[in-house]
Amino acid sequence: MKKSVLLLSILPTVMFSSCSVKRTNPFLDENYGKDGNIPFEQIISADYLPAFEEGFRQQKAEIDAIAANPEAPTFQNTVEALEASGRILARVSGVFYNLLESDADDIMKETEKTVIPMQTEASSYLYMNESVFSKIKTLYDSRENIGLTQEQKKVLEKYYRRFVSGGAELNAADKARFVEIQNRLSMLQVEFADHNLDESNAYVLSVTDRNRLEGLPQDQLDAAAARAAEKGLEGWAFNVQKPCWIPFLQYCRDRDLREQMYKAYYSRGNNDNEFDNKEIIKEILTLRHEMAQLLGYETFADYKLSDRMAKTPQAAYDLLMTIWDAALPQAKRERDEMQAIIDAEGGNFQLEAWDWWYYAEKLRKQKYNLDDSELMPYFTLDNTRKGSLMVAEKLFGIKFRKVEGLEKYNPSVETWECLDADGSHLAYFYTDCFVRATKRQGAWMTNFTDAYDFGGQSQRPVIVNVCNFSVPTESTPCLLSIDDARTVFHEFGHALHGMLTKCHYPTVSGTAVPNDFVEMCSQIMEHWAIDPTILKQYAFHYQTGEPIPDELIAKLENAGHFNTGFETVELVGAALLDMEYHMLKDYSDFDDRKFEDAVSQKLGMIPQIEYRYRGTFFNHVFNNDYCAGYYSYLWAEVLDCDAFEAFKETGIMNPETGMKYRRNILEKGGSDDLMEMYRAFRGSEPKPESMLRNRGFIE
Repeated sequence: MKKSVLLLSILPTVMFSSCSVKRTNPFLDENYGKDGNIPFEQIISADYLPAFEEGFRQQKAEIDAIAANPEAPTFQNTVEALEASGRILARVSGVFYNLLESDADDIMKETEKTVIPMQTEASSYLYMNESVFSKIKTLYDSRENIGLTQEQKKVLEKYYRRFVSGGAELNAADKARFVEIQNRLSMLQVEFADHNLDESNAYVLSVTDRNRLEGLPQDQLDAAAARAAEKGLEGWAFNVQKPCWIPFLQYCRDRDLREQMYKAYYSRGNNDNEFDNKEIIKEILTLRHEMAQLLGYETFADYKLSDRMAKTPQAAYDLLMTIWDAALPQAKRERDEMQAIIDAEGGNFQLEAWDWWYYAEKLRKQKYNLDDSELMPYFTLDNTRKGSLMVAEKLFGIKFRKVEGLEKYNPSVETWECLDADGSHLAYFYTDCFVRATKRQGAWMTNFTDAYDFGGQSQRPVIVNVCNFSVPTESTPCLLSIDDARTVFHEFGHALHGMLTKCHYPTVSGTAVPNDFVEMCSQIMEHWAIDPTILKQYAFHYQTGEPIPDELIAKLENAGHFNTGFETVELVGAALLDMEYHMLKDYSDFDDRKFEDAVSQKLGMIPQIEYRYRGTFFNHVFNNDYCAGYYSYLWAEVLDCDAFEAFKETGIMNPETGMKYRRNILEKGGSDDLMEMYRAFRGSEPKPESMLRNRGFIE
């Protein structure tokens, strides 16, 4: 997921009095990134603010020049000029916002607060600029008659929509209010995310009685002991980071401890303390609704979906309910099967939400003789990554080679170069995989630099995948669950979308497409992650080197639809909660706790399952561009499952199908109509039956 800014170039210097030597700010060096190597090791936190300030100054000058140009507007002197502007901002924001999510220090956090109003001012200066908008509108109104390529039309259309949704057509008073709202929303989103990170880092479950930890695998105990020692605690320490939290719920026999861990995770931002997010949610929703109404939309959901594939909130909601109606009965059957285990063991209690993972593992063992601890030794991070690279190389005619000379922003980062079949450079690729206290939870892909090729200048992208896997110990490498392995392939799918772009303009390059399309390119890669023929090529036991045995693959296949009711209900539930948040028309009496309860009752959600993300820690919705858009994962799943059928029809490693997918999807970014691109690859529009079949809801 990306944070986007506007864009620009010059080079002031910073003086260090201790050595009396002038030091050039790396972002302002005219040779910055000339060889694709970002000078991470030369960048210090104090560099960001001066670079932002100079970037905004230069961009303003470039916008003024576009506005003052007396010549009749052309694509080159208006749209290409806008695309070429803001190069320094592109540099600094590409690095700053990535590292803010993974390695922020206090200087960076303060810089963000300073930069937010500067960004809003810069955005308003462009998108409310009447002279520039007049030029854009002139071009837009005549776009069919001025000899534009299809990609240029898409770039122009995007700029026109940005100006309109940025307030270009508002009156003066409404423009001023629009800017106020944008500033306040940006600050609230930062505060929301900081609360989540701080509360997640603050929680520690300290256990000194080894007997209470019966059932936990030895690698989890070793990690917990190391965590406790690091914090100066006796015994074992556990946190709510997923690599620790999920195994704890899966294997710890102590039900009271499971309840503590479960509630610690799901109550984040909802504890009426200094990290509470409920009032922030209310203000964010209120301001978003006001902004949408200023732009002429009935709800914020109507505003957000106007340029998405779904087009309308109702279309997204209808798809979600179709999946919900198929998944909920399955989830109830899964609940009943686990309750039967509890009863058979003489447990005198009803299954609760904090019991689900534990008894799901028991049920999987009972039905399929399979548990995660049996699989994990075959899924080292290194081998899983090699598997993802191997699939891409064979399908898309590319090559990856490890690069040791690139500068890194963290010692645990690894670097690669992506080469085309002819040996030409396509991209640099960074992987940042291990959990640390400064890193936000989850997994994501972003660009350090974007790709472009116009006006005599070109640049290939620099891409990063960020994950939160367990740190290797002296005796054990990073071992992944099957879900983690899918995450490696998923995020790599986003990376491929960014690396293989052949677009000319940053506005439509790579992953610059609507969320309900972009997730197709990541989710389709998950199919290869679990295919039996692919598993044999990358899943090797970390101690013996033996490939994953056929009988274990058979178990994995047999259990392929296990627990899909639960997984689908928590995912679709979160997407529906997001839609419900943003389809409201009045937030004056909004109370988040009551609202979530009301949505749960409306949907008939069973109490043993929570939304994948509750509102108070739903970063997708309240800290980035997936607001009124979390449905995108399900919408895109219809696309990815249908697209993978094309590979199954010709052979899942068929290079001709792979190149067809590369040419029509990965290389084209958002340069054409998305459904036209899909049809060019698949030969028809996607059918939802493939997705329902993939989840085991229909035969």
